[in-house]
Amino acid sequence: VQLQASGGGLVEAGGSLRLSCAASGHTFSLYTVGWFRLTPVKGREIVAAISYRDSTAYYSDSVKGRFTIPRDDAKNMMYLQMNSLKPEDTGVYSCATSPRSRARYLYEFDYWGQGTQVTVSS
Repeated sequence: VQLQASGGGLVEAGGSLRLSCAASGHTFSLYTVGWFRLTPVKGREIVAAISYRDSTAYYSDSVKGRFTIPRDDAKNMMYLQMNSLKPEDTGVYSCATSPRSRARYLYEFDYWGQGTQVTVSS
């Protein structure tokens, strides 16, 4: 199983970025997918996740209303659309998959992609 994240970069506060995650090696449509970020202050935390069962999305309070997590099972792709970015959104973003339909915690995700750096300047 391989996950490849891309789309990170440097953006000014208030701007937008779209991260992509390409999956291969398993039946993507049977997995919940999630985005996590790693920061020096909070460590690794979940940003968003979307269930394979009914596409119900979960967002952390810090990104709710600003980020969305669409998925395209036909293309084995998932995305993280980030709008109204803030400096505190800076971090290394990684995508991951879980066989659990309501996965929210790190231990529930068993396959991880490498991270992509997102830097938001003030």
